[in-house]
Amino acid sequence: MKNWDSLEESGTCTSERDFDDAHRVCQTLDIPFHQVSYVKEYWHEVFSYLLKEYEKGRTPNPDILCNKHIKFNYFHKYAINTLGADAIATGHYARTSQEDEDVFHHKLTPHHNTHTTLFRNPVRLYKPADLLKDQTFFLSQISQDALRQTMFPLAGLTKAFVKKIAAEAGLHHVLKKKESMGICFIGKRNFEKFILEYLEPKPGNFVSIEDGTVKGKHKGWFTLTLGQRAKTGGQKNAWFVVDKDVATGDVFVAPTTNHPALFRDTMRTDRFHWITGDPHPELVRNQMMECHFRFIHQKPLVPCTVTLNMDGSVWISLSQPLRALTPGQFAVLYKGDECLGSGKIIQLGPSEYTLQQDLERLKAAAQHGEQQSPDAAS
Repeated sequence: MKNWDSLEESGTCTSERDFDDAHRVCQTLDIPFHQVSYVKEYWHEVFSYLLKEYEKGRTPNPDILCNKHIKFNYFHKYAINTLGADAIATGHYARTSQEDEDVFHHKLTPHHNTHTTLFRNPVRLYKPADLLKDQTFFLSQISQDALRQTMFPLAGLTKAFVKKIAAEAGLHHVLKKKESMGICFIGKRNFEKFILEYLEPKPGNFVSIEDGTVKGKHKGWFTLTLGQRAKTGGQKNAWFVVDKDVATGDVFVAPTTNHPALFRDTMRTDRFHWITGDPHPELVRNQMMECHFRFIHQKPLVPCTVTLNMDGSVWISLSQPLRALTPGQFAVLYKGDECLGSGKIIQLGPSEYTLQQDLERLKAAAQHGEQQSPDAAS
């Protein structure tokens, strides 16, 4: 699958290298090799959307979007409808509730419409045996249709064991490959430089959240994400991005990496995507549910309480405030080993700093009231 067209900054084209690697594997195993290009689809459905999100001051997750729109949509349909495959198999470390044999019992018609599907027994998405490599986070937006026709051969294996199998099969050229860490299919590059190739610079000020003084200048709020170190220039101490005002172009900064302005414990998502197709029964029954949350791959799961809204969105309250919760990222929910799905974070609750300020104002107002009261009585 080829989704991006240009060279990395180092001048290497990763898609050509991936093509060669995959082709060699197919030759070794004596199986047919097919290549399909989704450069146009990736541009329209993933990359253009990323740019719009950055312009709105959000920080999107290209890997989750790429799986949703490209791999488990166009690629999945191509495999089933054009190549006539029964299922797709991917190298994600994840597990489902169905046995591999079950995948072959529900072949769908080519013109299958997702919106009319009512699955009595939905397929569930679970964490794999190798919890260090768990990739369910990246699969949290895929459709029930695609999941029903997907096999995860690495479900019960550890990374070390997979490498052993590859070595025994003589696939040494892929064993040497580094793990991909850059933007999904675009690769590693300097983010600020890359994003400014596509968006006009919109210079603005770094403004202290504490006293409103200007601490430096930036090239555009979309080059920055919450929690990152701000290049304030000429400042003795490090400052960190805590908020953005897209209307004025101001980016608010705080003087320490763990400043209370960076910590929040509530958020709202857009319409939540449930892997099984429907909200969890406990949530429907009680309007509330206890489960676990993460918004960054491999970060520890945090206990939370979820409330379902009428429009399908959810409010999430965490058991402890987390650093740099970020609009545009996905709130992924888990119950035990099951990945329930995800929703894009679109609104944050107040920061610890805001709450502290409010409390101090209330105290000051109360004290002021007490001082006034003797005069009022006389």
